[in-house]
Amino acid sequence: MEERPTWEPEAWGSPGGWLAPREARAGPSLSSVLNELPSAATLRYRGPGVLPWGASEEEEEDGERRLQTMAEAAQQELEEPVPSRELPWPMQARRTHRKSHTRDQVAQGSGSRASNCALKFRRMKEKTKEGLHTLQPWAWTLKRIGGQFGAGTESYFSLLRFLLLLNVLASVIKACMTLLPTWLEGTLPGPPGSDTSSPCGFYNPSPQGLVTFPNHLLNLLSGEGFLEWSPLFYGFYPPRAHLAVTYLCSVFVIGLLYLLLILHRSVSGLKQTLLAESGALTSYSHRVFTAWDFGLCGDVHVRLRQRNILYELQVELEEAVVRRQAAVRTLGQQARVWSVRILLNLLVIALLGAAFYGIYWATGVTVELQETPSVQQMPLLKLLVDYLPSIFISGVNFLLPPVFKLIAPLEGYTRSHQIAFILLRTVFLRLASLLVLLFSLWNQITCGGKAEAEECKTCGYNYKELPCWETRLGQEMYKLLLFDLLTGVAVMLLIQFPRKLLCGLCPGVLGRVVGTQEFQVPDEVLGLIYAQTVVWVGSFFCPLLPLLNTAKFLLLFYFKKFTLFSTCSPASRTFRASTANFFFPLVLLLALTISAVPVLYSIFLIPPSKLCGPFQGQSSIWAQIPESISNLPQTVQNFLFFLGTQAFAVPLLLISSILMAYTLALANSYGRLVSELKRQIETEAQNKVFLAQRAVALSSATGALRPP
Repeated sequence: MEERPTWEPEAWGSPGGWLAPREARAGPSLSSVLNELPSAATLRYRGPGVLPWGASEEEEEDGERRLQTMAEAAQQELEEPVPSRELPWPMQARRTHRKSHTRDQVAQGSGSRASNCALKFRRMKEKTKEGLHTLQPWAWTLKRIGGQFGAGTESYFSLLRFLLLLNVLASVIKACMTLLPTWLEGTLPGPPGSDTSSPCGFYNPSPQGLVTFPNHLLNLLSGEGFLEWSPLFYGFYPPRAHLAVTYLCSVFVIGLLYLLLILHRSVSGLKQTLLAESGALTSYSHRVFTAWDFGLCGDVHVRLRQRNILYELQVELEEAVVRRQAAVRTLGQQARVWSVRILLNLLVIALLGAAFYGIYWATGVTVELQETPSVQQMPLLKLLVDYLPSIFISGVNFLLPPVFKLIAPLEGYTRSHQIAFILLRTVFLRLASLLVLLFSLWNQITCGGKAEAEECKTCGYNYKELPCWETRLGQEMYKLLLFDLLTGVAVMLLIQFPRKLLCGLCPGVLGRVVGTQEFQVPDEVLGLIYAQTVVWVGSFFCPLLPLLNTAKFLLLFYFKKFTLFSTCSPASRTFRASTANFFFPLVLLLALTISAVPVLYSIFLIPPSKLCGPFQGQSSIWAQIPESISNLPQTVQNFLFFLGTQAFAVPLLLISSILMAYTLALANSYGRLVSELKRQIETEAQNKVFLAQRAVALSSATGALRPP
């Protein structure tokens, strides 16, 4: 029987189907081909002790080394078996492998107590994470929204759910640290009467005589009357030492909780954004070959996942086109683009300046109109004057964001960057308008910062116009929150639904142009951040404002969901969810920082009201904390005062600096390792392309040399 020849790797380019002897073969050998690989110029990818490609070795030694390598790999696999979930096997085979591995471990008695405890802890952590994930509200609704309207719209509802969670936590803390001590420490005192003698005048928030239903309704909208002396506002809480401490500590606890949760969300979103911007997870092959979830069951889930992948590919293609256009611009085109951007930004600055001046003017006019007798005698006109700053702010915020949306596409940025610029400008508009309103109120409270003024000289604040200035600030934030909710409902009922009806009644081009609506993610996110900023500013002066905002966001979620599915169509242009998941919490963090400034200023610098609130008789709101510390035991006092000395601050600063330097060095080393791995991946890709080209060339040469 004829013996079949054995195939050898060096037989590249053999002209026939049967291999010739090594000495008689023509063409390049495998070693020479491998020497031409792009990765053959360096040994850094193969570790120490590995010879370059094509090194002269005997086949026996090569075979022995390969066998030894395979034996070591098999031994390592036995010592460290691959988890069942990582095996490319069917589910039944994975279960069988897991049971067999468990039996082997029990039989061999392998695994120490520490490893078993670590395994149990890891499994418990995974189960806890899965349980918390199942407890997340509206998970299926968000998945449906993402599949039908894109990841950008889903990120808005995800942010709304996150803010709702923050407000629920803040409401619980406020109830435990403010309401419960107020009710448990004794009988609540009534409002001060007009006969109360004080150098700071008198304060009587209770309405006198019979109050009609229209007046009750107006009081409900303005926060005055029966609401002014209620747990809703600062002035209701009595001057008790323990209540004052818990009242103030609740503000710092809630602020710290806000900061930690927002930072956690920002960092998790930053990871996704860095991966998306680096290109590691934005390749089309990744979307096509690895984005599918094979555990989906049902046609609805499958269609939603298909739409998600479709929107992701659409975003990638849109941004790839913009980046490709930016890469081929000439120097003159670059200069023209930057000139247009500078002119457009100057226009934006001019519009913002005009808006801020208008808000300041409206606030000043409101103060003058409130003092006129005709306005005070007409409750409805007085309510309109009280809401004049809110109306003007809403008007500015309604007119300028569409202008920003028209300007953003002219700057030549990608869709994600356009969303970022629109959000920055509109958020700056809203936050700055809120700061202008707070500045005008500060001007009234502190007499323009002049402590020697006649109105502020006696009590440190303008006690004639504002006998309880904290409640007045709380009422302004309450009106802003309520007006924002009423404005949203009015827009939905008076603009969005009529446009949808017009689209149904006019089936032609006019109906499609006028009636087609898209869910504007930047504007909606702007509204959420503005509403939450109002709550952050007013929660100290209106303790139940987080509870009201919880109810508002709960209603807003269902209103927006109903509007989205009934009146809106999928967006023609979407953006990355990773960018939204990072940028939205970043803007939220900026809003938290800005809102902390007026609150801290009020706590440390403005004297509290002498006729209302838990801090009566103190030089400042913060003065209650040192006074409470002085009543503690001496050991506790020494420890707390030690925390504020240099003996504690300097070592803490040094340790923090060392940890920061170590973290930066570790991050740099990881960055270099990631860069090396990326270069290795690129080189391996070049190797595959080179080998494919050589295979095609050798196949063509073999076909040409073969006799007909």
